[in-house]
Amino acid sequence: MAYAEKRGKTWRVKYKRPDGSEGSESCFPTKSAALAFGREQESRIRRNEWIDPKGGRMRFAEFTTAWIAAARLSANTRAKYESFLRTRILPEWGDWQLGALVGAHLEISGWVTDLHEELAESSVASIFACFSTIMNAAVDAQRIPASPCARIRVTSGGYETEHLVATPVQVLRAAMRLHQLGSHSDFVLCLMASYTGARWGELAGQTRAEYDRVNRAIRIIEPLTETAGVLAKGGRDVSEVPTEGRRRRARTKTPAGTRWVQLPPFLAALYEALMASHESRYVFVGRRGGLLRRGNYRRRLWRPAWDGDPANPDPARRVPPILRGFRFHETRHTHRTWLAADGVPEVARAARLGHQLQGMANVYEHVTPEMEEQVLACLTRRWQASIRELHPAERDLLLELVPSLRLEVEAALAAGLGDDGAKVISQIPPRRRAR
Repeated sequence: MAYAEKRGKTWRVKYKRPDGSEGSESCFPTKSAALAFGREQESRIRRNEWIDPKGGRMRFAEFTTAWIAAARLSANTRAKYESFLRTRILPEWGDWQLGALVGAHLEISGWVTDLHEELAESSVASIFACFSTIMNAAVDAQRIPASPCARIRVTSGGYETEHLVATPVQVLRAAMRLHQLGSHSDFVLCLMASYTGARWGELAGQTRAEYDRVNRAIRIIEPLTETAGVLAKGGRDVSEVPTEGRRRRARTKTPAGTRWVQLPPFLAALYEALMASHESRYVFVGRRGGLLRRGNYRRRLWRPAWDGDPANPDPARRVPPILRGFRFHETRHTHRTWLAADGVPEVARAARLGHQLQGMANVYEHVTPEMEEQVLACLTRRWQASIRELHPAERDLLLELVPSLRLEVEAALAAGLGDDGAKVISQIPPRRRAR
């Protein structure tokens, strides 16, 4: 049973902890207040709801240091959380005790409001998610009874990011412009992104050993990661920048992301020719043979290709946009949208992009060879249609940039003709004269 004893002008209560040791709390103004506290602790112990009051005295910064050292986080997530903590979270909450944060609902809401004054809504949501994750960890560690982050409105809701979807001819035009701005490797990379739906790291990290020449498919298993400026694949540093220690084995985003992606015939031919054009272990490399960095590539090549330069004072350099604001990741949205529009089953679309179906569909639905053939046929038709939609001058430029596509261009133009080689023209029967 809890009992109280006088300590100077205040009272101290003692009670038995779950492990049998004696716990105590001081500075109560009256004996009844001390006993009430002790009996409440014993009641919670009997209900298996007790949390050591001393745990709440740990400062947020101290708990965060211990948590981030023990948490299982990917290299990118760890770097992102450390940035949020250093710049936004610890300056505000680092000196607070965990127990004090439990009752700081209004203060936290005000902090979120202040963040909205400086940052975009998506950034505020990411920072708050990090803070909330740490507070939930404090609950799991029995440092505090509940998280103060519950029911705090972070985003306005109702607004979703609008993703752009490119047409096949827009993809082809962008690939041609990338060829002009960069090299043949950039031409193939643009087509690979749109006709496979693979992520940036999954393509930038492709090696020769991950290509199956028999089935004409790429193996996606170890994406190239970039954290704090350091490139890594499979846990091994591949940049020239030295780092401390080694990362664990790099994996795809989810287990379903480890997959084979079969290439349509035209793309397989381009991919194999690209591999034959250099001796690097990696398929996609820069002009000097180095690995691609996402930020540099976006700034130097991807954005100029898609956004154009319509305001350039030099008419020779003034080019219209193809699809302004189109991001590399939106090639995944484009690819899946193409397949959906062509009637490809959901299970085949999910498997190609490395997604996992929800519910029992993940157990009972499987990709068949007929589905795979349907995917390749649909992509081939879209490729041929994109060639036909080019203006004659654009087709001439395409053959000038990639002479090996001459047979592809001829096949695409022939596919738009009838069986007898003539254009299919709708025949409208003449009106019969009224008798």
